[in-house]
Amino acid sequence: MAVTPVHVLAIDQGTTSTRAIVFDRDGLPVATAQRELRQFYPHDGWVEHDLEDIWRDTTVVCRTALEDAGLTASAISAIGITNQRETTALWDRRTGEPLHNAIVWQDRRTAEVCRRLHGDGAEPLVAERTGLLIDPYFSATKLGWLLDHLPGARQRAERGELCFGTIDSFLLFRLTGGKVHATDASNASRTLLFDIHKQDWDDDLLRLFDIPRALLPEVKDNSALFGTSEPEFLGAPLPITGMAGDQQAATVGQACFEPGMIKSTYGTGCFALLNVGDKPVSSANRLLTTTAYRLNGKPTYAVEGSIFVAGAAVQWLRDGLRVIGDAAASERHANDLPDTQGVYMVPAFTGLGAPHWDPDARGALLGLTRDTGVSHIVRAALEAVCYQTRDLMECMAADGGTQPSALRVDGGMVRNDWLMQFLADILELPVERPIVTETTALGAAYLAGLHTGVYASLDSVAAAWHRERLFEPAMVPADRTRLYEGWRRAVRRVRSDVA
Repeated sequence: MAVTPVHVLAIDQGTTSTRAIVFDRDGLPVATAQRELRQFYPHDGWVEHDLEDIWRDTTVVCRTALEDAGLTASAISAIGITNQRETTALWDRRTGEPLHNAIVWQDRRTAEVCRRLHGDGAEPLVAERTGLLIDPYFSATKLGWLLDHLPGARQRAERGELCFGTIDSFLLFRLTGGKVHATDASNASRTLLFDIHKQDWDDDLLRLFDIPRALLPEVKDNSALFGTSEPEFLGAPLPITGMAGDQQAATVGQACFEPGMIKSTYGTGCFALLNVGDKPVSSANRLLTTTAYRLNGKPTYAVEGSIFVAGAAVQWLRDGLRVIGDAAASERHANDLPDTQGVYMVPAFTGLGAPHWDPDARGALLGLTRDTGVSHIVRAALEAVCYQTRDLMECMAADGGTQPSALRVDGGMVRNDWLMQFLADILELPVERPIVTETTALGAAYLAGLHTGVYASLDSVAAAWHRERLFEPAMVPADRTRLYEGWRRAVRRVRSDVA
């Protein structure tokens, strides 16, 4: 008698690495495989990825994870995909061959285009339809750049010979042998081309950004049958039944299903999502409104704050300055000091995200003296992550959001106990770290398994969430105020639009 498969394979294609994690029916990881992803910086503010690197790494980590779990494809119920959002890919519809490197979400090459659109008065339309702001962060202007700079690309796009997609779409296309060109509602909502109210591509926005409709993928629910993988990928065809952008997937993995629940993910960047229910809420403080997830055709919305650099600052300390040997060393450096002696790092390496949206800002170290050492700089990098999170929380509060009872955290950085305690201190809010911190991949697994019956319902997913540790705020209020005011002064120093 055939055994019902009770495992789910999650593909987590991120900015700096590609992971595959096998989860069991209790939502616990069985095996993990990971490969770091090369970054390309062709010019100041430009960031690219090689799509063939991404595909090769995906193949390797999926096969390795299954092998390490001691499983074959017959034990896998479904595949779920989660991905770095907004990163823009363009490829040949017939061959699947990329026309160019992917342009990464951090890339700022279209800042001038965005300024022109601002000057033309386009932002009210964009904000009303998409919940987003006009910024190089999002996909539309990146796609326009590719169409305008690759010889013949626009003509080929209009003839239907090319496909545009974010990384989820590219992986789906490759996994299905070119049979399926689709995306999900969460990734679509990050392109500047998708009406989050009608839940469909918008013709006015396509005209505004000069994007041919023939390029676009079909948009599906987050838990749906997207397609079936080719047998040679893992040895047998498998249904691909879950897909979500990384931050929305983490929202599902953190079981933030009720309005007022909030999670913050600390990876390359930092992204806080506040569930606002079944009606989108507009921010008066330059936060984003986005589709959190869509199930059975019904969208749930979130207000989001996006920070471009969090873990990337620690990676820069390791790989750029080479002052630490690994990310774990940052916690030791922070613990070595009572404070930074007034040193602040503003990690605006690719501009500032929410709530400033300043693509021309650049990073800075401020308050240096002869006594400043490596530990001060490392601690300042960690503190910056927490200050930026407070920036987002202040905006959410100013928008009239209810004060959350706690902040659920996830991502690679949250293993740093010092960082989590400082976060609770500077926010004056309890911070909850779950047992499974790779909640991005877990969310993709839940979405895939919901469709195939491995997971029964959102209620069962919520019941499976368990806290590993609670960090309670303990900082003296006067110190909290002083430190945060110093951060705000430091940010003003790097803003391009502040005299």
